[in-house]
Amino acid sequence: MGRPRTIDREKVLDAAEVIVRRDGATALTFEAVAKAAGITKGGLQYCFGSKDDLVAAMIERWMTAFDAELARALPPEAGTLEHTRGYVAALGRLDEATQTKMAGMLVTLLQSPEHLHRVRAWYAEWTGRFDPASEAGRRAQVAFFAAEGAFFLRSLGLVEMDGAAWHRLFADILALP
Repeated sequence: MGRPRTIDREKVLDAAEVIVRRDGATALTFEAVAKAAGITKGGLQYCFGSKDDLVAAMIERWMTAFDAELARALPPEAGTLEHTRGYVAALGRLDEATQTKMAGMLVTLLQSPEHLHRVRAWYAEWTGRFDPASEAGRRAQVAFFAAEGAFFLRSLGLVEMDGAAWHRLFADILALP
């Protein structure tokens, strides 16, 4: 008697990310993901529940990886300015395909009130670090919001910017705090 098949969540999330990167967030369907991951739609639904839950898992994985990259790059005693510089630098290193993928998934996710809470909590953690009573805290806050604004403007296709201009912009933002 064979053992029951298990679904590799990371493989499914990888397949979903390929679909979003290649075809956009609107192409992300259970049918497309199941086919790309080599599993049944029922297995996918059992594993993730709904499309919103799948998108939330993709966002959670990205946020966790992003936070882990920052943690590796910063000493444990790093303060708000170092965290902000690390955040801006990491955001500036994202390639255009990753930016587009993340913005598309966030837009999809933000349509779901229950998942919106998780994204808000992540941003609240970041923005809660800024001390509006200090000049350094305010400068760090401006750099953070400038980087996020640039990320979303470019990712959503509202502003066209080549790689060189992107890197120059992020160098300027890093000089703010």
